[in-house]
Amino acid sequence: MRKIFREHSKSVVEAPIEGKWISDILFLNRTEAKCARFFQEFGNHFLECSYYVGADWFPHREKEWFYVESKLNKNYNQTSGEEEKGINENKDLVEVDVLKMLFDALQEPEVREHTTELFEIKFDSEWIPLRRKQDLISPLIMIQFLNLVKDIVRKGLKKSYYRVEENLYAKVKGKVLVGQTIKQNLVKNKNLNTVCQYEQFGVNGIENRILKKTLVYIKRYLSTYKELSHASYFQESFNYIQPAFLDVSEEVSLNDIKHLKFNPFYKNYEKAIELAKLILQRFSYNLNSIQDQETILTPPFWIDMSKLFELYVLGKLKNTFGKDLQYLVSTYGNELDFLLSDGDDSIVIDAKYKPSYSVYVNHQDIRQVSGYSRLRRIREKVKVSPEKMLDCVIIYPDLENGIDSITNLRSVPIKEYEKVWKVGVSLPFK
Repeated sequence: MRKIFREHSKSVVEAPIEGKWISDILFLNRTEAKCARFFQEFGNHFLECSYYVGADWFPHREKEWFYVESKLNKNYNQTSGEEEKGINENKDLVEVDVLKMLFDALQEPEVREHTTELFEIKFDSEWIPLRRKQDLISPLIMIQFLNLVKDIVRKGLKKSYYRVEENLYAKVKGKVLVGQTIKQNLVKNKNLNTVCQYEQFGVNGIENRILKKTLVYIKRYLSTYKELSHASYFQESFNYIQPAFLDVSEEVSLNDIKHLKFNPFYKNYEKAIELAKLILQRFSYNLNSIQDQETILTPPFWIDMSKLFELYVLGKLKNTFGKDLQYLVSTYGNELDFLLSDGDDSIVIDAKYKPSYSVYVNHQDIRQVSGYSRLRRIREKVKVSPEKMLDCVIIYPDLENGIDSITNLRSVPIKEYEKVWKVGVSLPFK
């Protein structure tokens, strides 16, 4: 049994078995970050979804999983900021293209340094059969793998002794393979050839061959998605990685992959090989299966959409303001999203994944960003005059009238406040 829900929604679910209540699903084990909240109200049992999309198992039932998709309601109450009731699925809901949003953000190199807390993958849980279009996590696993391989390339590929079999002419090296020599040479009157097995030192060891084979799988996978195959992140990653693997073969046996033991001296390889095994396993170690599969086994996963939106905004702001923009500025236990440094014209910026800002103002958010603008350390950082009050900007997703490029941060004032502005950006939709 499976259920499909959407983010920012509350839905009635079946009662727990035998009255046993269930725990919430937390993101990265943070008590304040709930992917799914289960509760009872007015005699009904509910599942409330927040700012996370993904797939997971119902905690209180066996073999029952659910999927939370990134569909947003365009209609919000102007007084409360809550979603309007009685929605029309086709008219009022839009589905965010999560992968397009991610790869648009990844065009900015700085974004790539902040993806570690963007998603959670529960590799140790039983995997879930999802349709290909629901499989948001494969590209994220590949991003994680490519980042690890880039780090390995940066430090230099591991060199080791590996076994080589070669049909040598007029010489012998290492161990003579008698059976193969007879079959390949003597029966064909190649009396001067000998099949030998010997050890060779270089980069073509088993670990590097597994990484090379996985890179081939990733390229084949990307070719099935036009929107991914041309993403600059992947292009730049392959351009950086591939020259280091020119002398590495992709020939590796299934037995070698499954029974590989790690050398503790090369710890940077361990996680990369683990991810390589997962990528190869999910395609059944068969390149042809990548295009054939309608469903794919996927570990339970969650993506933090508020963090993704923050990185999406970072990419747009960096594209316009470059080095004048600082990200995740911390002081006195506070961390503001963005700080645009320009003397007395500096701006404190906060990204809020709340489409309701198109018709509603969240006063708590305004108090938060205004507090950041009054921190002495922030004011000292941008060298603002003592009597100057810093401008504040809220950037939010505008589902109908959003802009693609952020060039003017002071175009729409929030009339209830002095020197506070809002900017609605567009999101990619399916």
